Amino acid sequence: MKIGIVGSGFVGSTAAYALVLRGVAAEVVLVDSNPARAQAEADDIFHAVPFAGTADVRAGGYADLAASRLVIVAAGVNQKPGETRLELLERNAAVFQEVVPRILRHAPGAMLVVATNPVDIMTHLASRCAEAEGVPRGRVIGSGTTLDTARFRTLIARQVGVHPQHVHGYVVGEHGDSEVLTWSVATVAGFPLKAFAARRGVSFDEKVQGEIDAGVRRAAYRIIAGKGATYYGIGGALVRIAQGVLGGQRAILTVSSHQKEVEGVRDVTLSLPQLVGADGVTETYMPPLDPEERAALRRSAEVLRSALDGLGLP
Repeated sequence: MKIGIVGSGFVGSTAAYALVLRGVAAEVVLVDSNPARAQAEADDIFHAVPFAGTADVRAGGYADLAASRLVIVAAGVNQKPGETRLELLERNAAVFQEVVPRILRHAPGAMLVVATNPVDIMTHLASRCAEAEGVPRGRVIGSGTTLDTARFRTLIARQVGVHPQHVHGYVVGEHGDSEVLTWSVATVAGFPLKAFAARRGVSFDEKVQGEIDAGVRRAAYRIIAGKGATYYGIGGALVRIAQGVLGGQRAILTVSSHQKEVEGVRDVTLSLPQLVGADGVTETYMPPLDPEERAALRRSAEVLRSALDGLGLP
């Protein structure tokens, strides 16, 4: 299967490398506004193929995205010193208004997976651009809180001493400071989280819960402070989304997609547990949150709606 990646920076190139190592794609095409960067990344990743499996990795232009089943959009600009969030949004909006139609012109049947931050806003914009090209909004999803959910489950798993695959719990809302950790519905091996911790004789008090919350919510800040950018975690998350789409796994993932209404806030794009398969998002599931979490989700939706209003986006 063929996957295109538009934007060959840290996130795009790491996603390409992870796709090759996991054997998800038979062909990966890297497209970038800097063709030399795309070529260098493609060459470097292609040299890892003999140690991983079989795949063709190459650089190209938008026309080379033809017949892609999925295109990861990691293009965008970085925030300048002194630049406001809205100014950054406006510049990235201009990038997407050029990039998304060009992708769909050459790969009209592709699913689009947006990774550019702020991912919920950029996914909303990309879905609007796609809709203008006659592509259903359900075929455009963002990486959303897929990584945040993985962080949440991993930190819970470490605390209670099990593998993360036995932990279920979600991070919903914005991929950002207002995201909501769904403690009230978190389970381990079918047990409510605190009940399982008690059976294991493991502490799970408010202090531990606060540490995990900070570990999830502030993770990107710590990583960026230490090395300048995050890319391994999101690269892995993008591969998991690609597996759900290309493998037709009907996986439930906290991807970002357009919602008509969330907790009274209309027309907003954010993350909820969603059924993802070959046709994109086909169903959305609102977890049975407690009143405090529902209020937090509403605030998160309001943050995103305010940003969209600032851009003049319905």
